Amino acid sequence: MRQAHRLLAGLLAAGALLAAGCAQSVDPIERLGRKAARQVTPGAGAPGSAVHKRWGLAGPLAHAPEPPAHRLSAAYVVDRVPTRDKVVFLAFDEGAARDPRFVRMTGELKLSVSLFRAEGRPNLPTLSYERQHAEICGQRLSRLFHPPHGAYNADTLRAAADCGIRAVVLGREFRDYAQGERLRPGDIVRADASATAPLLRRIQEQGYAVGRLEDYV
Repeated sequence: MRQAHRLLAGLLAAGALLAAGCAQSVDPIERLGRKAARQVTPGAGAPGSAVHKRWGLAGPLAHAPEPPAHRLSAAYVVDRVPTRDKVVFLAFDEGAARDPRFVRMTGELKLSVSLFRAEGRPNLPTLSYERQHAEICGQRLSRLFHPPHGAYNADTLRAAADCGIRAVVLGREFRDYAQGERLRPGDIVRADASATAPLLRRIQEQGYAVGRLEDYV
């Protein structure tokens, strides 16, 4: 476990990934650190390069629109960002940062993603408020929080607020999209690292951009 944490710390410029289900929105070029940067193919971002074909894309992903001047304040539990812009947001379990292919892909495509930790974390609604508070506050490194397994109760929300969490993020699993079902503006899509390429192809085919969740929430 310590070795995994050291690797994650090396990947993120913030010095550590999230240890309690909190999320950090990541621009791999600016934030993943030296190890990720070394894996970015030189000149991959140059016009006319083959980098997009390498990941099965027809061309560059659409540019994300300008984020709103004011972030959300009304909805504390965020399952989907209310926006009319054709932008979606990507979330992965923190283990994705240990996948060299994922690190290289997000680096070459300059893809912003959010990483959450659920592995090994308890099912929060089974804990008292005091234990949930200790679990969330003890290792909070971000103002976004994904409850492990998507499970929460009133004590989770109260503990999260008391720990300085801005939003409890849920989202939807990529595999849950029915065949032919289209993305919607503001969708927060959770996926395994291995599904990143097909997910990006669907996003591109439907004319969406990938936004940075922390710019909206």
